[in-house]
Amino acid sequence: MFLVALVVLGKAGAAEPACETLTVSGNPEYPPLLWEDPRNPEHLTGAATALLAEILEPLGVKLEVQSLGSWARVQRLARVGELDMIAGAFITSERIRYMDYLLPPFTRVPASVWVPKDQVFEYRHWPDLQGKQGVTLINNSFGQGFDRYAEKHLQIVGVRTIEQSFAMALAGRVDYVLYERLQGQVKLQRLGLAEKFIALDVPVSNEGLFFTFSKSSKCNTFELRERIADRLYILTNSGRLDELVSEYTARYMFLRP
Repeated sequence: MFLVALVVLGKAGAAEPACETLTVSGNPEYPPLLWEDPRNPEHLTGAATALLAEILEPLGVKLEVQSLGSWARVQRLARVGELDMIAGAFITSERIRYMDYLLPPFTRVPASVWVPKDQVFEYRHWPDLQGKQGVTLINNSFGQGFDRYAEKHLQIVGVRTIEQSFAMALAGRVDYVLYERLQGQVKLQRLGLAEKFIALDVPVSNEGLFFTFSKSSKCNTFELRERIADRLYILTNSGRLDELVSEYTARYMFLRP
């Protein structure tokens, strides 16, 4: 029911200057949707910000995509208002306290249990993970339901990079890696580890991924949210993100080491 609460309530009515530039960041471990640009390490690139740029261009708003460190740090900066927008976040009850979600989600992201091929175990539903040690990114979410279940019943350690997670699994320090399916596929290919890991068939979740405004952002106005949402709806329904995902997957795979 709390999706209803996401329909923007906002700072309407106040006379505020027009937003000329949106400062945006996100999870730097999220190719092909988002990753650190090796040619310009202070910035992020990917299909998510390419889509956002196409949304904002006719609105006359400049997009400034910054690389601000780990996913955990990006969320902290959004919480205190040092960042206008996050380009890709799942819904959690904690996050809706400090972020407004723009509807509709720009994609849905299945998250998988990744295991080394010689350590496959039977996984059908969440209880099958009990008694095993997992690893994922610090402050990563896989949807409200799974997060709550994991907090009570599962042992999952958080690390700063997904490369570290996969290395821990190969070394036998953990039993599985929790990571999104598409992102895992491209990351493992890029690392030369695609033949060493497998994603178990059943996803742990399949959540909508949203653009979100910090509630403390001066650009977070009812008018701008509505205009962005209109453009977002048109582009997502046209299949534009699928085209951008294919393009940016190719770009990521051909990066120089």
